[in-house]
Amino acid sequence: MTLSVAQIDRETDQLVGEWLTLPQVAERLDLTIGRAKQLLKDRKLVGVRRGGGGPQVPAAFLEGKDVVKGLPGTLTLLLDAGYDDVESLRGWLFTPDESLPGSPIDAIKAGRHTEVKRRAQALGF
Repeated sequence: MTLSVAQIDRETDQLVGEWLTLPQVAERLDLTIGRAKQLLKDRKLVGVRRGGGGPQVPAAFLEGKDVVKGLPGTLTLLLDAGYDDVESLRGWLFTPDESLPGSPIDAIKAGRHTEVKRRAQALGF
C-alpha cells in the first residue's frame, strides 16, 4: 500500500487548528519517521498536505505518547462509509455535533469512542 495524502482546504485547516509534521509526530510518539509514515499507511492516523511540504496530522489525534484510543477504528469505519481523508476531518471528526456535545474527536478523547464508532458505522448504511 502506498502513502496517499490529500491536499487540505482552508476551511478544514482552520477547523482542525493545530497540526503536526511527521517528524513532530515521530518525536511525540517516540518513533522513527518511517514508523510514523507507516501509521498513515495503516490508517491509524490521517495526514493531509497543508500548502507545500509533507503530510501533517491533526495534533488532536495524539495523546501523550500514543494515538488517541478509538481513533484508528473510527478512521476505518469512516473509510468504509466512503469518506475520504478530508471529508473524515471536516465533514465528521472536527465538526461540532450538538448531540455529543462537541465534535466526534472531542468525544473520542473524552473516552466515548464506542459511541462515536457506532455513529460512524451507521454512516455506511
